[in-house]
Amino acid sequence: MAGHSKFKNIMHRKGAQDKKRSKAFSKLSKEVTVAAKMGGGDPDGNPRLRLAIQNAKALSMPKDNIERAIKKAEGGDAETYDEIRYEGYGPGGVAIIVEALTDNRNRTASNVRAAFTKFGGSLGETGSVGFMFDRVGEIIFPVEAGDADAVMDAAIEAGAEDVQSDEDGHTILCGFEDINEVSTALETALGEGASVNPTFKPQTGTPVEEDKAGTLMKLINILEDDDDVQNVYSNFEIDDEIMEKLAAE
Repeated sequence: MAGHSKFKNIMHRKGAQDKKRSKAFSKLSKEVTVAAKMGGGDPDGNPRLRLAIQNAKALSMPKDNIERAIKKAEGGDAETYDEIRYEGYGPGGVAIIVEALTDNRNRTASNVRAAFTKFGGSLGETGSVGFMFDRVGEIIFPVEAGDADAVMDAAIEAGAEDVQSDEDGHTILCGFEDINEVSTALETALGEGASVNPTFKPQTGTPVEEDKAGTLMKLINILEDDDDVQNVYSNFEIDDEIMEKLAAE
């Protein structure tokens, strides 16, 4: 999955630079609010909130915004959001999982379905592609965290399952149930990570030709740009040359 991971890093880095900061903050604030509402406002006793705060800080979200989102949840003023997962196939037959937090199921379902239809995909039932992915924890560190050997040693000591290091940084994978324990141990050894998230890791990749790759990325970008969508996962595999061309567009 090296090709997929590299492309994902390129697109997410480009997206982080290009997207309006207010939209990114809105999604982060929503996750902080939901986490605090579900498990309380103390990050030490609420693993999901701790991860949400860490990721918000990684994108330089102001402390006031984070605290306001927590107080909103604690004060009972927060909207009620449903967590929904959509699954389907995109151009080239790639599997796609979409995670959403929404206060209007009909609106979100309509938007997600319209995006799949517009770009030649098809939305399926829950579970239609989920079996092709493993639920794992993903912890990303910048290059400055250390060289590949040092990060590998720290990851093994922390109980991680896999490490991928390249010029963009270090991606460490662990069991879904172990994400808090492993991330805490790694933070002690390497410092604070750039992001800590549960993710869906494809078991196998689906090769995508250039004529389908551009349309696929348009679909993924439209989904990620939706205010209700928190995460989009896919099992596409695209050649490096095509990846670089698409990332430059």
